[in-house]
Amino acid sequence: MDDLRESAFREWTAGRNDLQARISIYERIRDIPYAGIPELVDPLRYVEILRVGKGSCSPKHLLLCDMYERLGVQVLYVVYPFRWDEVEVDYPPRLRKLAGNLETSYHLACMVELDGQLRLVDATLDPPLKRLGLPVNEKWDGVNDTLLAITPRGEGEIYHPSEASLLTAPRDDNSLAFYAELNFWLDAVRRG
Repeated sequence: MDDLRESAFREWTAGRNDLQARISIYERIRDIPYAGIPELVDPLRYVEILRVGKGSCSPKHLLLCDMYERLGVQVLYVVYPFRWDEVEVDYPPRLRKLAGNLETSYHLACMVELDGQLRLVDATLDPPLKRLGLPVNEKWDGVNDTLLAITPRGEGEIYHPSEASLLTAPRDDNSLAFYAELNFWLDAVRRG
C-alpha cells in the first residue's frame, strides 16, 4: 500500500507549487466516491481507499492528513457528533428507517494550518452528491475554510494525528445495515 500511496502523491503533486498541490490533493480525495466502509476507518488500513476507490469521511481525511504532512503542512483532526436521521436529504423510506435506528455518529474532517490560521478542510462528499442537496465543496481555493459535510450536534473535538488510533467506526448490526443500504442508494444517485 505504501507504493500506491507514494505513486498517488507523486501523481497528484507533480509540477505543482504548494498551493496547487494542496488543491490537487484535496480534489482527488474529495472525488473518491463517499461510501461507508467501516473496516477502512483504521489508521493502518485507510490507504486501501486508493485501491477500493470508495471511502467515508475518516479514511478520506486520514489520507488527506498523510498527504498534507508530506507537503509540510500541519494538520489536526476534528470530530463532530451528528445524527444520520438529521441529514437533510430525501432518504428512501427503508434508509430513513435505518437512519432512525442509529445512535449519534461522528464525522471526521481536518483542521489545516494555512497562513498561520487553522482552516476547516472537509473532503467528504464527492460532486455527484450535490444533486441530493448536500453541501459539496465543488471548488476550494486552497486557503479558506470549506463547507462542513454535516450539521453538527455540538462542538468539534480536536485530535493530533498521533491520536488517529482513537478514531474508530461502529460495527454493530444497525450501522452495518445502514451503511450497506446507504452505499447502494448513493451508487444509484451517482448513476443518475
